[in-house]
Amino acid sequence: MATGLSLLELTKIETHIATHKNMPGALLPLLHAIQDDVGFVSEECYPLISKALALSVAEVHGVVTFYHHFRQHPAGRHTLQICRAESCQAMGSAKLELDVKSALGIDYHQTTSDGAITLEPVYCLGNCACSPAVMMDNEVYGRMDMQKITELIAEARAST
Repeated sequence: MATGLSLLELTKIETHIATHKNMPGALLPLLHAIQDDVGFVSEECYPLISKALALSVAEVHGVVTFYHHFRQHPAGRHTLQICRAESCQAMGSAKLELDVKSALGIDYHQTTSDGAITLEPVYCLGNCACSPAVMMDNEVYGRMDMQKITELIAEARAST
């Protein structure tokens, strides 16, 4: 199988498939394991997954693309998520997300040209009292405005 995946990534994927293939309802836990370990779920592994779980490639693709959590390409060195839940929207996250997209020059599920930041939507960070909220990597920030996000972005770029 000609692949853009490294031998290490392919080995990790095959190990996760072997671990999960006999579990009932294995697809979601398998996809999570692959993304947690490799960082994304490449379309190139869909045939391996579909064969092991007796699913069509279209079924695997459908699940990966349905859930916003799964990435099909490697993420940037940092991941910025903007909350799109009702509380954050009521407090201005829609304008904030437009400003962030413009500042970064990317849309959701894309990575900046320097590979520093991947932008993703998230549908609740559990920080409603401090809306609008964002998460940079694994750190949640509340009461965000464009100036604060610009500072987060600058810090992220400086740390890489």
